[in-house]
Amino acid sequence: MKAILSMALVLGLCGLAGAADKVDPVGTWKCEYKIGDQMLTAELTIKKDGDKLVGMMNWPDQKDEKLKDVKLKESTLTFSAVRKFMGNEFPLDFTLTVEGDKFKGKSAVEFGGQKQEYDIEGKREKKDK
Repeated sequence: MKAILSMALVLGLCGLAGAADKVDPVGTWKCEYKIGDQMLTAELTIKKDGDKLVGMMNWPDQKDEKLKDVKLKESTLTFSAVRKFMGNEFPLDFTLTVEGDKFKGKSAVEFGGQKQEYDIEGKREKKDK
């Protein structure tokens, strides 16, 4: 009987620990990425709309670009956005690994018939208390 109670307690605690580790991408993220020698920034906002994730991306010269196909699987957040620059549109695909209040990942864009990837990192902004 003790063995059964001990096992139930261990499994229960493991379940609680797993629930505490659940990734939550909701919030506003400050993003940094480098293209060539230039360090660039963007702002990513993820929200919940019912049981779906939605969001927006802001660059210094482009605001409120709606995200498409926002999905979270385990700790991997994926979505697409369109970057408008100098009269052109560039569809971007993002794959980010979220750990707490940070993420690291890649963004991919097709440019000149070739797919190019760049690294991107972000930190979640702290909410004012």
